[in-house]
Amino acid sequence: MTVSTLIELRREVFSVSEDATVHETARYLREKQVRAAAVCDSQGKVVGVVSQSDVSDKVTAENKCPDWVRASEIMSTRLVAVSPQKSLEECLDLMEQYGIYHLLVVAENGGYCGMISIQDLLKVIASENKARADNLEEYIVGRR
Repeated sequence: MTVSTLIELRREVFSVSEDATVHETARYLREKQVRAAAVCDSQGKVVGVVSQSDVSDKVTAENKCPDWVRASEIMSTRLVAVSPQKSLEECLDLMEQYGIYHLLVVAENGGYCGMISIQDLLKVIASENKARADNLEEYIVGRR
């Protein structure tokens, strides 16, 4: 399975402005029920990723006011991107290699297509393994 198969089912691509406050960003993440979003500059170019852990580690834990801190101040800028043609196994390898939980998906023309998370990958892997196990069980039980 490829990244494109996974992201084509989604209706929305999640992003916030680099000028958004952390308070606005946290509300957006909660409203959209996502753990991370791309951070875009005024031209719509992805310049970072902000996650719930960025909010808790860099603002809440430091006792900073979320209305005074911008998304651009806490975002991760070490971006790892994949093409829609990349296999999910390769994505899992990249996440493990870089110690990250999200990958940006970028088209050949540089357009931002969305983001995939380790949770997305694990759901697919678990589903595929369950299907294999069910097929094996059917084969074994069916032979008796």
